[in-house]
Amino acid sequence: MKKFFVAAFLCTIAVAAFAQAPEAVANNSFFSGRYLAHLSLAIAAAGCGLGQGKAVSAACEGIARNPQSAGNIRTTMIIGLALIEALVIYALVAAFAIG
Repeated sequence: MKKFFVAAFLCTIAVAAFAQAPEAVANNSFFSGRYLAHLSLAIAAAGCGLGQGKAVSAACEGIARNPQSAGNIRTTMIIGLALIEALVIYALVAAFAIG
């Protein structure tokens, strides 16, 4: 019974949310540039976080296996992290341009 009331409540909210004039829907559509820019920025930031975490993890493992090459691994890791972060900055610039 509880699931039924939750579903009924969500349907009521959905109907009320989409009961707008066509002009308001066209100007405030979910698929307008503003929302898609924010969504793309969120996806880019999530991918960047995953990529940077994997890069740092691999660098730490490489340094642990071969401590003599720590300087080279660290330098390569920092350059890679900068390039990964640049992708999010490009997405941010695109989000500002669209929104």
